[in-house]
Amino acid sequence: MTDAPAHGADVPGGLDVFDPRLYAAGIPHERYRLLRERHPVAWQREPEVLGWPAGPGFWAVTRHADTVRVLRDHATYSSWLGATQIRDPDPADLPFLRRTMLNQDPRRNAGDHGRLRRLVARAFTPARVDAFAARVRDRARTLLCAARDGAVDGAADLVTAVTDEYALLNLTDLLGVPAADRGLLLDWTVRIIGYQDPEDAPAPQRDPDGKPLNPRSPALLGEMFDYARELAAYKRTHPAEDVMTALAASELGPGELEMFFFLLTVAGNDTVRSAAPGGLLALAGAPDAYRRLARGDVPVERAVEELLRVHPPVLSFRRTAAADTVLAGQPIRAGDKVVVFHASANHDERVFEAPGRLDLGRSPNPHVSFGDGPHVCLGAHFARLQLRTLYEQWRDLMPAPEPAGPPKRLTSNFINGITRLPLRVSGPRG
Repeated sequence: MTDAPAHGADVPGGLDVFDPRLYAAGIPHERYRLLRERHPVAWQREPEVLGWPAGPGFWAVTRHADTVRVLRDHATYSSWLGATQIRDPDPADLPFLRRTMLNQDPRRNAGDHGRLRRLVARAFTPARVDAFAARVRDRARTLLCAARDGAVDGAADLVTAVTDEYALLNLTDLLGVPAADRGLLLDWTVRIIGYQDPEDAPAPQRDPDGKPLNPRSPALLGEMFDYARELAAYKRTHPAEDVMTALAASELGPGELEMFFFLLTVAGNDTVRSAAPGGLLALAGAPDAYRRLARGDVPVERAVEELLRVHPPVLSFRRTAAADTVLAGQPIRAGDKVVVFHASANHDERVFEAPGRLDLGRSPNPHVSFGDGPHVCLGAHFARLQLRTLYEQWRDLMPAPEPAGPPKRLTSNFINGITRLPLRVSGPRG
C-alpha cells in the first residue's frame, strides 16, 4: 500500500476525519454529512500527529448501510489481518493482539472466536448482570447525592464526581476485583484509552529511537497481566459469584485469560465511562427533551438508545480488506484499511429522520453504538442497565441538567470521551 488513494480516487479536500485533535472540539458532524453525501467511502491520509508516526492511509466509511455491511462481512473485512485500531500495530505485536476475540474473524478463527465468545457469554449472563441492579441503583443514588451535597456554587464536575467512579465501581463489582485494587483499573484504562490526549494520559513511553510505544503493546501491559493471573489464582481458591471466578474456572489458557482481563477492564470500563457523561451532556443541551423524560412521556429504556445514538462511546473501528472488493461503488484493494465511523452512521439521514434532533422516543432506532455482526458488544446488557439506572436516578433526585461551564472532550479518534462535565446539581428537581 501507499499513502496515495487507491485506484485514483480523489482525496476529499478539507474533509479529514482522522486527526484526533478534531474530536477534542466535538464530533465533526458537518464533515461526516458531506462525506456521506459526496464520498461515502473516502480515502483518508494518516499524517504524523502528536508524535505518532504517519501511516499508509485508509478508507473512511460513513453511511449506515455500508458500516453494517463492513461489520457483518468478516470474510471480506477482517479484524485478524491488522487488528482493529486505525494505526497499524507493530508487526511483532500482532500475534499477541490476535489472542483476543476482538481481533479474530469467525471464519478464519472459527474455533477460537466462537469458543471465546461462548465463554464470555456464560460469564456475562443476563441473570448475573441483573443481580447487580440494586447495587447499581444504590451507587447511582449515593454518587449523585454526594455530588449535589458537595457542590461548589451549585455546580459539580460530573465526570470526577459521578461517572468515572460509577463506571469503575460497577465493573469491578461484576468482575470481582477487591476494593483496594480498583484504582489500578482506572489507571490502566486512562493510559490505554487516552493515549492520544496529552492532557488525559501520561506521556507515552518511547523506544531508543524516540518512537512512542503503543500502550497496547505486550511490553507495556505486564503489570496488568501479572495482576490478572494473581486474581484468577485467588478466585480459584476463593470462588464468588463474579465474572473473574467464572473465567478462572473455565478452560481459558493463561494468555487468553490475560487478554480477556485486558478487554473487560478497558472496554467494560470505558463504554459507560464515555457514554454516561455524553448522555447527560446531550440532555443538558435539550431541555424540552429532558422535560419529556422527567414527566414520564418516554420510557427510559428508549431514551437510553437515543442517547447512545447521539453519543456512541466508540467513534471508529478498523478492518482490513481480505480481498479486492467494492464498497458503495468504490474499489478497495486487498490489504487496504477500512474504518467505520459509528457517530456518522448514527446520523445517516437515509436511516434516521432529523438525525440532529434528540428524540428520546425515537423508534425504531438501529444505531450501531455497540457495533453489529459477530463482534457486537457482549457487555451491552450491563452497559444499558447502568445507563438506564443513572438517568432514572438523575430524574428522581436532581434538577434538570444545565451546563455550568464548557465540557472537555478527549483528544481521540477512537473513544468519544468526556473528561470534564460541569453541570448544575443544586436547585429544584427537574
